[in-house]
This record gives sequence, C-alpha cells and structure tokens, in this order.
Amino acid sequence: MHGSGQGSTKAMGALTVGGLVVVTAYTVALGSNGWLWFGWVVLGLLTLAMALTRP
Repeated sequence: MHGSGQGSTKAMGALTVGGLVVVTAYTVALGSNGWLWFGWVVLGLLTLAMALTRP
C-alpha cells in the first residue's frame, strides 16, 4: 500500500479546507466561537504535520 499515505494526507487536507469553510460560515451566521477556531487550528496543524512527515 504505497499510495495510502498520500491519499490520507489529501483527505485530511480536504477535511481541513472543508472545516475552514464550515467554521467561517458559522462565524458569519451566528458569531465567532473560539472553540471552533481552536479545533480548526489543531486540525490544520495535524494536516501540516502529516504532509511534512510523509515519505
């Protein structure tokens, strides 16, 4: 399974971008929620770590 790492990194990237869209829409509609932004930052850092550590 050589390509599985790259696929999971791409999926994580898509999830991160989708999360940004959702958090931004929530902020526009209902106001800012610090926990949502914190969660998105953590997800982004995990995605970045996966991208940097993949072979």
